[in-house]
Amino acid sequence: MTIQRFHTGPRMSQAVVHGDTIYLAGQVGDANSDITNQTKECLAKVDALLAECGSSKENILSTTIWLADMKDFAAMNAVWDAWVPQGHTPGRACGEAKLATPDFLVEFMIIAAKP
Repeated sequence: MTIQRFHTGPRMSQAVVHGDTIYLAGQVGDANSDITNQTKECLAKVDALLAECGSSKENILSTTIWLADMKDFAAMNAVWDAWVPQGHTPGRACGEAKLATPDFLVEFMIIAAKP
């Protein structure tokens, strides 16, 4: 099976497609924004990468969300709930972790199917 890599750099690719499965690197937003805007920016990046790989959010299989502080759980979920297509919600996990920089408040990791 062929492996396709998108936006490949020296450390990682932003998306990798193997067969009919798409793996996205962790997506973060503008480090100078609040949790609401960082979440919106992350999800916009997810939309763009999935489209580039030939898929969409309706085909997300699994999402892992890392929050720098669980106090932001409700605010992140408000954005997530407005974005995720009802009837197509993926498996999901959310936890608290130190992210790459203290200014990052949220990071999304996505696995999706390619229809």
